[in-house]
Amino acid sequence: MTEELKPLFSREDIAETVARLAREISADYADKQLVLVGVLKGAFVFLADLIRDLTIPGEIDFVRLASYGSRKESSGEVVVKKDVEITLAGKDVLIVEDIVDTGLSLKFLMDHLRTHNPSSLRVCALVDKRFRRKIEVTVDYTGFAIDDGFIVGYGIDFNERYRTLPDICVID
Repeated sequence: MTEELKPLFSREDIAETVARLAREISADYADKQLVLVGVLKGAFVFLADLIRDLTIPGEIDFVRLASYGSRKESSGEVVVKKDVEITLAGKDVLIVEDIVDTGLSLKFLMDHLRTHNPSSLRVCALVDKRFRRKIEVTVDYTGFAIDDGFIVGYGIDFNERYRTLPDICVID
């Protein structure tokens, strides 16, 4: 089965947006002990570009959650597949997400990371689909806001496909 892909955000749009987010984060976290926690697998490309644009130091770790499986809709059940390995206690933690959709996974992750006693906990998302929220969560740094559409590219996949696309596209 081949899906039709419609371009949504070009690699140039993405690069400008990532640079803007890095400037905002660098300003807000100057003189802080920042830990960026990337959510695997979708956010790894975004996180890699983001950290190269930051002008401040920071530690990096990853978590991996599962809630989608091979479907386009979240199952609603979230599990931790890989947890953070560095100490978060007393540090300023910034979750780096590819997409915030229903809010279920992010709320679960925020609650989970709070048990590690960070000094602060905030969220940076490349794409925010506010229209689809089931649980209210705050995204402190937003790259793009969209209403709906299943997107792929720039690390974001559908059934492990399309991660390598340099642009973000909508599956039609």
